[in-house]
Amino acid sequence: MLRALPLKIVLLLGLVAFISAPPTPHKTKLYLIGDSTMANKIRATFPETGWGMPLATFFDTTVVVDNRAQNGRSTRTFLAENRWQPVITALQPGDYVFIQFGHNDESQANPDRYTSPEDYRKNLIKFVTETRSKKATPILLTPVTRRYFDKEGHIKETHILYSAATMAVATEYKVTLVDMDKLSRALLQGMGDENSKLLFMQLAPGDHPNYPLGRNDNTHFNELGARKMAQLVVNDLKAQHVALVEEHLAKPLPKNAVATPINANAQPTTP
Repeated sequence: MLRALPLKIVLLLGLVAFISAPPTPHKTKLYLIGDSTMANKIRATFPETGWGMPLATFFDTTVVVDNRAQNGRSTRTFLAENRWQPVITALQPGDYVFIQFGHNDESQANPDRYTSPEDYRKNLIKFVTETRSKKATPILLTPVTRRYFDKEGHIKETHILYSAATMAVATEYKVTLVDMDKLSRALLQGMGDENSKLLFMQLAPGDHPNYPLGRNDNTHFNELGARKMAQLVVNDLKAQHVALVEEHLAKPLPKNAVATPINANAQPTTP
C-alpha cells in the first residue's frame, strides 16, 4: 500500500499548482438598457428578436453582454420601475452601458410611458453621468428606425425630436454616439420598400405557429433584422475606434465551423 504524502509536500504541490495556473481573463460587462427593439425575447414571441440578442456573438469571451432592455419601456418607466438602479449598483470600472430609448418615450398615445423631449433629455443625462460616476463608459444610441416608406419609395424619418435630443446630449456631454436612426434608415433605403420586409416581423397567416393570423409589424425585427442592426452598431463603434470593439471582437470562425444560433429561449434578465 502506498504511503500518504506528508502534509508539507501536499501543501507545496498545491501552492505550485496555484501559482502556475493561468490567470482568469478579465471580463468586461456590457449592459444594454432600452426598449423592445433591443430586448431579449421569449419562445412564445419567436421569431421576434431584439438586436441585443445577437450582439454577444460579435465579441470574444472576455465580454459579457447583460441585456436589461425591456419591452414597452421609456426612459421614464425604466427609471420608475427601478430597472436602472440595479445596473448602477453592479457597474464596475471599465464596464460599458449602451443606452437606446425613444420609441416609447415619443408615444403620446400611451400616457403611461410617454416622456416629453425635455424629460427624455434629463433622463439620458442621468444615465450618462451616473454611469461615469462608476468609472464605466456610456454609449448613446438614437432609436432604430421604423419601416415606413412614402409613395415615392423614400423611407420616412420617424424619430426626429428624440434622435435630435439624443445627439444633443452626446455632443454636450462628449459621449460616444451611434446614430442608429440614420444608419438603419440608410440600410432600409438601400434594400427598398419590399426587400426591407425581410428584416421585420412580416408574417402571412400560417407562416409561423406563434402567429397563426400573421403579423404586419414594421418596428420589431426577426433574427436577420436583429443581426443586421447589431452589425451596424459594431461597425460604427469600430469606425470610431472604441476600445470595446477594437480590442474584443471575436475572431472569425475557422472554415467548416458551425456558428452558434441566437438563443430563442432567452429570458429577460429582470421581471
